[in-house]
Amino acid sequence: MASVAQAPDLMRLRPMLMEDLDRVLQIESEAYPVPWSRLVFEDCVKGSNECWVATIAGEICGYAIVSNILDEVHLLNLCIDPRNNRRGYGRTLLRKLIARSVSRGASVFFLEVRVSNRAAISLYFSEGFNEVGIRKGYYPSRSGAREDAIVMTLDLSIDCTV
Repeated sequence: MASVAQAPDLMRLRPMLMEDLDRVLQIESEAYPVPWSRLVFEDCVKGSNECWVATIAGEICGYAIVSNILDEVHLLNLCIDPRNNRRGYGRTLLRKLIARSVSRGASVFFLEVRVSNRAAISLYFSEGFNEVGIRKGYYPSRSGAREDAIVMTLDLSIDCTV
């Protein structure tokens, strides 16, 4: 595998395949308190969403699911294997998704993020996203309580060039 310093530059995206789901679900269950189910991922892969896996030297290190509606891109899920946190993989994956969206002519990129996910919030702010609202009780938790989400947007027509 590539060294940590080189790994983000060597990251490649490819479409997610059904045979990738075991690894994707492993990462998902290690990263999130209430992970998506296999059925949700299967529906995404079969449906109209863009489903990507990020690879380094052919090994899946993360994934992303985006929904495209007209000129808007909605990031539904972006996840990096927790063993690889703080190495630039998430930033690299996000930038690749943004560049792809700009090249497709999208004008806005938006997402929701758990209010408790300080690392992700910091990443999104550092990449030019703005907080535009709160979705109360958006995310489930293991305890049965609900957690708020911050809604963030990036104006691709102003904030980004490829």
